[in-house]
Amino acid sequence: MLKIIFIFGTRPEAIKVAPVIKELAKYPKKFKVINCITAQHRQMLDQVLSLFEINVDYDLNIMKEDQDLFYLNSRLMPSLKKVLEREKPDLCLVQGDTTSAFLGGLASYYQKIKVGHIEAGLRTHQKYSPFPEETNRHLLSVIADLHFAPTKKAKENLLRENIPSSKIFVTGNTVIDALLMIANKNYEFDNPILEKIDFTKKIILITAHRRESFGKPFREMCYAFREIVNSYKDVELIYPVHLNPNVQKPVRNILKNVEGIHLIEPLDYKNFVLLMKKSYLILTDSGGIQEEAPTFHKPVLVMREVTERPEAVEAGTAKVVGTQRKRIVEETSKLLLSKKIYREMSSAKNPYGDGKSAKGIVRIISKELLHVSPPCPQGGTRQTSG
Repeated sequence: MLKIIFIFGTRPEAIKVAPVIKELAKYPKKFKVINCITAQHRQMLDQVLSLFEINVDYDLNIMKEDQDLFYLNSRLMPSLKKVLEREKPDLCLVQGDTTSAFLGGLASYYQKIKVGHIEAGLRTHQKYSPFPEETNRHLLSVIADLHFAPTKKAKENLLRENIPSSKIFVTGNTVIDALLMIANKNYEFDNPILEKIDFTKKIILITAHRRESFGKPFREMCYAFREIVNSYKDVELIYPVHLNPNVQKPVRNILKNVEGIHLIEPLDYKNFVLLMKKSYLILTDSGGIQEEAPTFHKPVLVMREVTERPEAVEAGTAKVVGTQRKRIVEETSKLLLSKKIYREMSSAKNPYGDGKSAKGIVRIISKELLHVSPPCPQGGTRQTSG
């Protein structure tokens, strides 16, 4: 039996590891799964754990108000050391590029535990954009033993950094697995504000919270949102506002009480997926939404100067528009006014997979570490993925 520990701490991580945790659970005789959460994001993380029915073995509960990276580092490493020394896992699985992921990998490396990196190989090649994620994922690639790259382009990034080809596996992105797990169920909104929204209008979903945008870039985005809703009376904006004070303050100062803009609390994943499905287009600085929205044929305008997900841009599902007010308004207006431009973006194919990434990852782990392929849970022939 292989003992596998997952170390994660934010909502996006939880969403993307959930399908792998659930897939491993189908083989209780082959895998023992241990879930260790740092709770880097407490409230939003707990919502995902509940939705996907994930049990937690270790809750490090490190979150405090306005925490910084120095605090996270100093709190996490000693706590992770105790967990790893007690459990002695065969493999640590981390996802993405958060501080929790990087320190989980680093602590495992110090204990000479193998590390598997889900969503490996994403790069902007600009170490402060996004910050600190770009450096976190680069350093994780140095540490990791198994690299689960979501796309061929991600694999190429790793090969250029001299990662052995034999340790890189193109699997697709597990976020599509998670998305379809929710989208395929007959959920309805249980948020009182969303229940009252007139979805016959063109609804623009907004997510904006990146650290490198704090200050003037963030204010520029907010002014753009206000200009858009004032210019188009058939448009309404829904903005689940991140809890970070650096986000809350400018959003409230610039957008509070603006007609047509709905500032709401962060949504649980179920309601967020439903909102994506019902939206007309999405303005975001998030990474995950660039992967998710194409599944629902929703155009995405990326409010950043560069993206580590160029596949979405090349496929035509996303466009990088920066953080300047004028450009955001111009590009949004094109999608609102031109049926041709909207149709071209909304009909592009999602480059991030078909929802079978978790199966592929489990199969690779079994082959690489147990040197066998797991049988199908109900028998029959296993499909390949990635």
